[in-house]
Amino acid sequence: MWVEAAFISALLLGCYDVAKKRSLAHNAVVPVLWINTLVCTLLFMPVILNAELSLGWLDGTLFESVRGGVREHTLVVIKAAITLSSWLLGYYAIKHLPLTIVGPVNATRPVMVLIGAVLIFGEHLNLWQWGGVLLTIASLYLLSRAGRGENIDFLSNRHIWALFAAMMLGAVSGLYDKYIIASHSLNPLFVQSWFGVYQLMMMTIIAAVVWLPRRMSEPFEWRWTIPLISILVSAADIFYYHALATDGAMIAVVAMIRRSSVIVTFMAGALLFGERNLRSKSRDLVLILIGMVLLAIGSN
Repeated sequence: MWVEAAFISALLLGCYDVAKKRSLAHNAVVPVLWINTLVCTLLFMPVILNAELSLGWLDGTLFESVRGGVREHTLVVIKAAITLSSWLLGYYAIKHLPLTIVGPVNATRPVMVLIGAVLIFGEHLNLWQWGGVLLTIASLYLLSRAGRGENIDFLSNRHIWALFAAMMLGAVSGLYDKYIIASHSLNPLFVQSWFGVYQLMMMTIIAAVVWLPRRMSEPFEWRWTIPLISILVSAADIFYYHALATDGAMIAVVAMIRRSSVIVTFMAGALLFGERNLRSKSRDLVLILIGMVLLAIGSN
């Protein structure tokens, strides 16, 4: 079931990127991200209250969590800092770059996760999985080259560098998830619910220091897609943590499957945002689909 959970998470992640793009177009980044962290915290507050006060509301359900001590909360604070840094950089990148560029570049994240999973956790892939991984990596590399036709210089564009930095921090976050869940036996829902609280604290400080003094030059406009970002990423993370917590799940494969969200972002870039160079990009996208099929076969 962990493979199915990873694919559902990928679909939700694609929709999440679309909601971000719509919310950030000609809009201030910091308040959008602050609202997202607020909504995520509110969504999981019943989970926290149920565990901390022993209310019994959610006991025996998918949303049953546990209480944690200083060690557990410290590990989650580190997770929150890594993830928030990735999100902040990624938000600035997706605001200024086409979705059909953001998706492929972001999808190279499993390369780093794969290297880390093999070196740190000793994971091994079978031939089907290696075929899917290698084919997908090659396809995404070819797809990203199409950005040259949109006059986006990958070496000098600061938003591309922000995107790469966000991708690298996202890979670190994925490996750290595996570490704290597998090695420290942290409850996945405990991690998901509390890291939102700590992210909100951090974002409140950032908003007060970075955005409020310059809010007139970087105005904020409310859009209904802003809270939708939080709902989609929370749902995607539920399936993601469920996949990681399943016996036999491999972080390298889960991470690669989640990057198939590029298919959703590609379609949205073409149909909703009118982005260009779709013919050359679509050929490479077919190879991505084949890679996903190989991964699914190998994982079953």
